[in-house]
Amino acid sequence: MSIIDKYNHIRKRTEDICSVLTTEDYVPQPVNFVSPPKWHLAHSSWFFEEFLLKKHLPDYKVYNEDFCFLFNSYYNTVGNRTFRAERGHITRPTVSEVYDYRNYIDMHMQLLLQLKDPQVHELVELGLNHEQQHQELLLTDIKYILGCNPLFPVYNENLEWENQENSQSGYISFPEGIYEIGFNGDGFSFDNEHGRHKVYLEPFEISQALVTNAEYLEFINAGGYQNFNYWHDEGWAWVNENHIEAPLHWHKIDKEWHMFTMAGLQKVNPDATVTHISFYEAWAYAEWKKMRLPTEFEWEAAAIQLDWGKRWEWTNSAYLPYPHFAKPEGAIGEYNGKFMVNQMVLRGASCATSKDHSRITYRNFFHANERWQFTGIRLAKR
Repeated sequence: MSIIDKYNHIRKRTEDICSVLTTEDYVPQPVNFVSPPKWHLAHSSWFFEEFLLKKHLPDYKVYNEDFCFLFNSYYNTVGNRTFRAERGHITRPTVSEVYDYRNYIDMHMQLLLQLKDPQVHELVELGLNHEQQHQELLLTDIKYILGCNPLFPVYNENLEWENQENSQSGYISFPEGIYEIGFNGDGFSFDNEHGRHKVYLEPFEISQALVTNAEYLEFINAGGYQNFNYWHDEGWAWVNENHIEAPLHWHKIDKEWHMFTMAGLQKVNPDATVTHISFYEAWAYAEWKKMRLPTEFEWEAAAIQLDWGKRWEWTNSAYLPYPHFAKPEGAIGEYNGKFMVNQMVLRGASCATSKDHSRITYRNFFHANERWQFTGIRLAKR
């Protein structure tokens, strides 16, 4: 696929995700970690304007000077921006104007993509992978927004993501030894995957299956959310301050657990893999089972023998740079490096992840309390 075809395909995919929304669905921001769909559409376009068109297309005219302030996410190098928690306040520009902005960017990107400049094509590749990350965020943000509606509206009745089941069972044993970790090869990768290096691992066993809803219900029914012994101190405070008693999107109706899904409200499927779990919950469940979460290095060493990709899997590894990691110069250097503190690594991919992002070395990362992504649990034995 040519770079132009790839660009058009990925940009269309973003709009396809939003195609079932009403105008009213584009604007809400019920919590600060969720961004309105309209903001995603504009920000992913601003990325191409700021890092490619303004710098590499001769005589390019910025669409609207205010858009940099409105739709910059976290790039301090670029300038001021609206606060993340206030993205839902942006009622203007309208949804229609944001689509006009996307069309304007796409029209000028067609001209830029005619250039045979390797630096331009490398930045385009980054921009497309960035947009694919926002496609996943769009899907999970849309789910959260619709899940706050007491009518539990359906996004797509044909999506059965929450009902995905395990295809493997049992545990795999790995001997102690030296294992190589990190990206090595052709194709795109993010800078946080670089710095391939060797790690020593003690012998370990890792589950071939993810924890299911039925298994997690045993933890709930055993009083797991009421027993401080299973929780980190921070996790125990989080449970009590937020009155947590089940995974996100679970609702007890007539004494039976239901779950809001992309296909609407459904009874919890006991055989499906549990999802929308925080690191705190994953760690507590492992404690209750007298097991543990794998480190990201154990996960990567084992991944070739595992069935993964249904849920982002919490690891017991803090998000830190690999040896020899170096931030790129300028605003692009803000992409990953500055977030390497107070976050935990997740591995694999989820049902909402673009296929191009489902690689063994991909390092996702979130704060320990976050669970609006399709996150799950894989256990390791001590």
